[in-house]
Amino acid sequence: MRYVRAFGRFWRDFLIGDTPELAVGAVLVLMLAFVLGGVNGLAVVLVPTAVIALLVWSTLRGRAS
Repeated sequence: MRYVRAFGRFWRDFLIGDTPELAVGAVLVLMLAFVLGGVNGLAVVLVPTAVIALLVWSTLRGRAS
């Protein structure tokens, strides 16, 4: 059981790390891509824009602290 807990902690730390907001944002962007995937290339424009906005927000938030 100890190995299972250690494995779970590793993946939590690897995926979430120091900023759970980025992990949630990444999941939301992936959901957006899935939902908009069939809408005539709308995902091609909105998903990169969402990723850039998420990274800018994270950078500004990091510089403020």
